[in-house]
Formats: sequence, C-alpha cells, structure tokens
Amino acid sequence: MGRPELAPGAGLWLPGTNGIHMLFMRFPIDCIFLGRPEPDGGRIVVGLRRALPPWRGVVWFVRGAHGVLELPAGTIAASRTELGDKIVIETSAPSG
Repeated sequence: MGRPELAPGAGLWLPGTNGIHMLFMRFPIDCIFLGRPEPDGGRIVVGLRRALPPWRGVVWFVRGAHGVLELPAGTIAASRTELGDKIVIETSAPSG
C-alpha cells in the first residue's frame, strides 16, 4: 500500500492469509494463493486472481489458502501459472 507500483520481478509474500483487499492500493496486482508448505517446501497453488483493480478488488476467502503472493498484474499469464502448480518461495532482504 502506498507504493506507486510493484517493479517487474518483485512481489510481496503474505504468509498465513486466505483473503486480501485492495483498499489504499494504487495499481492492479495478480494474486497467487498457496496452500500449506509440503515436506519439500513447495506450496500448491489453490487460487488465482488476475489484475485485481485498485480500491475495488476484494478477495474475502480462498479455500485451502495459507498465504498469498501479490505480484505485478500480468505475472500469472506471463508465468503460465495454473491451479495445482507447485511453487517454492525464496525470500530476499529488501535492497537499500
């Protein structure tokens, strides 16, 4: 919130959630909802929301979700992500 955009290749990982809102957002985003981590660290894609509009988009509940990746709009299509895919999350510290 409060940022003018998400840079290409950037994203925000929100662990432990199964819903989001777009209040105070200034730009559309794609959201990938993921299940609990599996023994290998991967998480199954359980929900996809494309180009959620700023201020208007609300996702109240995604069944089986235990975290969401917020990504620049168009990332789901560009990556060809589908329900049932497995994703491994690797985090990095923000750059200065």
